[in-house]
Amino acid sequence: VLISGGAGFIGSNLTKVLVAKGYDITILDNLSSQIHGDYITSPLYKSVKNIANVIRGDVRNKDDWRKSLRGKEIVIHLAAETGTGQSMYEIEKYVDVNIKGTSILLDLLIHENHNIKKIVLASSRAIYGEGKYRCKNHGIVYPKIRQEENLLNGNFEVKCSLCNSHLELLPTDEQSAIHPVSIYGITKQNQEQMVMTLAASIGIPAVSFRYQNVYGPGQSLANPYTGILSIFSTRILNNNSINIFEDGKESRDFVYIDDVVNATIMGIENDKANGQVYNVGSGSNVTVLEVAKSIYKELGRQVNLDITGDFRLGDIRHNYADLSKITTELKYKSKVSFKTGLSCFIKWVKTQGVQRDNYEISLKEMKKKGLFIGCKK
Repeated sequence: VLISGGAGFIGSNLTKVLVAKGYDITILDNLSSQIHGDYITSPLYKSVKNIANVIRGDVRNKDDWRKSLRGKEIVIHLAAETGTGQSMYEIEKYVDVNIKGTSILLDLLIHENHNIKKIVLASSRAIYGEGKYRCKNHGIVYPKIRQEENLLNGNFEVKCSLCNSHLELLPTDEQSAIHPVSIYGITKQNQEQMVMTLAASIGIPAVSFRYQNVYGPGQSLANPYTGILSIFSTRILNNNSINIFEDGKESRDFVYIDDVVNATIMGIENDKANGQVYNVGSGSNVTVLEVAKSIYKELGRQVNLDITGDFRLGDIRHNYADLSKITTELKYKSKVSFKTGLSCFIKWVKTQGVQRDNYEISLKEMKKKGLFIGCKK
């Protein structure tokens, strides 16, 4: 098995489980400093360097792909730039890594000799943009991107674009509209379409997993684009206040790393997954405010919690996964509740020491580009 991005958060956890199951793993990873810092001392890298063949390389380099693919039967393509906010001002980088990197893999599979028998792709819930809703007048709707004028006035909830009525949030299934609202989401949509289309054309089974917000021990605490659990934990441990965007009621589906690993392995081992796309999540949503308060409780300490009304252009309001398809076809079940998963995550955080808090730097960068709107007087 070749795992691109195999030294990252999801990849390293997947590698450890696959090795324990007897798989022979090669990793292609650029060991990015944004994720690993000094990779030599990176816990993620150290967790896989002695159990897998690690090739330090770049998915944008054809020779690195060619070397990594030699003798492999399965490709698990996880490597990607993943910061939704960062993608809005690092457009070329995100397109280059996520789309071009994937195109090189596919070019090699169609033009050169290989033994690849399956491709597993890490897609993202970001391809949906806003989730699925029901309008009392118009039935199922998929709201468009929220307008800056409404956000400035504190109107954060999405409304029906046809009648402006309030909407009922529903779980988002795989048949829902694909309408990403970030460059990251657009690149993941392109990745998925390219892989699923080309693989079917050349007779290689492929499966795509649309991961929700993945979290757990091992997630980078210094990367300001890695997710709010890491960001909030790091800020609290640095005694920095937490800026709760909008009104704190925006919500996401947080899925524990073990559930993601298990789902991905099902995609490798179950032929029913061939040619399919699946949501992978917990099937429930948690608000940002709930997340912050839960981390407070687990860490046993508090900082100022500021509900500011600030917002980032391109952020969605709500999204959580409908898991009916993956449950029925692959017998997947999310086994780790948010409460249990967060407790495990915070126990691990406490063993890591205080990490450098880079979050304000990322916000200043977005503000400079006109993408972060601070509403404080």
